[in-house]
Amino acid sequence: MAKMLVSMKIFPEDITIDLDQLKQKIEQALPQDSKVLRFNEEPIAFGLKALITHILVPEEKQDELEIIENSIRQIQGVSNIETFMMQRW
Repeated sequence: MAKMLVSMKIFPEDITIDLDQLKQKIEQALPQDSKVLRFNEEPIAFGLKALITHILVPEEKQDELEIIENSIRQIQGVSNIETFMMQRW
């Protein structure tokens, strides 16, 4: 079964957000058949860091991307999400 690698930039509301807790909440918000491959932190400005999140999604369920984005947007502490890459894995 092929997978899609979806890369998202997730912006926290401010610099006081605990990124480790945010990572856990993101992993918990995903559907059962999707999983986080890895997280990276990207400095933005003035101490603010975005989470670059790489998520594996089954190819036949790539239409779940909107559901995943909406689930992550609803997490307290998330300001914005930007999906910037999708590729077959």
